[in-house]
Amino acid sequence: MGHEQFFNCPYCHETISMVLDTSIEGFQEYIEDCEVCCRPIQIEYESDGNEVISFESRGIQQG
Repeated sequence: MGHEQFFNCPYCHETISMVLDTSIEGFQEYIEDCEVCCRPIQIEYESDGNEVISFESRGIQQG
């Protein structure tokens, strides 16, 4: 089961979407590239097995 999540890229500020797997209950964390500017975005979300409870996206500091 999936949930389409819309949000703004922390770099280019374009609205993008990602399909989150809500069939896995609990906290998920991974890195996904922006489909517009291709920069890496840290994605964190929590699911109760059906719905997204919390969602956060942020840029990754590169150094």
